Amino acid sequence: MATTTAPHSAADLVARSLRQRGRDLRGTALSFVLLVALLTSLGILLTLIADVVSGGIGVLTGRGWSFVSEPLSPTAAKAGLVQGIFGSLGLTVFVIVVAFPIGLGAAIYLEEYAPDTRLTRLIDANIRNLAGVPSIVYGLLGLAIFVKLADGFTGGRTLVSGGLTLAVLVLPIMIITSAEAIRAVPSGIRQASYGVGATRWETIRHHVLPVALPAILTGTVLTVARAFGESAPLLLAGAVLSSFFASPAGVSLWQQVTEEKYTALPIIVFNWARQPQKEFVELTAAAIIVLLGLLLTVNAAAILLRDRLERR
Repeated sequence: MATTTAPHSAADLVARSLRQRGRDLRGTALSFVLLVALLTSLGILLTLIADVVSGGIGVLTGRGWSFVSEPLSPTAAKAGLVQGIFGSLGLTVFVIVVAFPIGLGAAIYLEEYAPDTRLTRLIDANIRNLAGVPSIVYGLLGLAIFVKLADGFTGGRTLVSGGLTLAVLVLPIMIITSAEAIRAVPSGIRQASYGVGATRWETIRHHVLPVALPAILTGTVLTVARAFGESAPLLLAGAVLSSFFASPAGVSLWQQVTEEKYTALPIIVFNWARQPQKEFVELTAAAIIVLLGLLLTVNAAAILLRDRLERR
């Protein structure tokens, strides 16, 4: 009597697939290559950080808080970072105030309101292409528009021009990250909201955005960190490249923003790195440590805020 072989069950197929995966030499080799690439990248990063710390720790321990609180000076022993810190923070505020609402609004429109047409797909493709444009191109744009063409509004080479230039620089990245976060929200949440009679805006405001907000904040942190460390656009948008730039005295905060010259931490690092004196080389390393410390502080605060929103 002939015997028939019963078809394999789903559990048997899954078990066989797992056993074959355990003997997957190509997958094992790929995992090893990726691990080597990761360790190599971490090794390079740690080497660079160790070199910077060893070069600048003497300035930080020797001068202490005065290195941060003193103004710029042509003398290395007296030079500080206070103008660069306030300039970078002011530029960051401009980036958040301008780029965040515009980028989030554009992402909401593209994902929730815009129909899937050829024009919409063309706009989306152009936004993604703009995200890969070199930063120096945005510096030329800021020089032509914000410094020259709109000097009656921006005041020329002022903090307004630099902040708007950086905002335009990070705007495509802000739109892309926000759109991806909104797109990742399950459609069932929208359908459930519509099912109880909510409008589209009520659904977006009360259901879609709260779910997507942690991912949106993550993208915002990345864009702000990029803007905080940019120097090339600011060189064209009017930042002062000088080691003896002094803060104006007797002027209001509004005048400092719209009328006076400005500088930023990346500009100071760039300028000090060009100086041949050994003292300025050490100052450059110390300024990089301060810049990294500010970036890590801002990132840590944003991550804590994101985690709190996720728990809520």
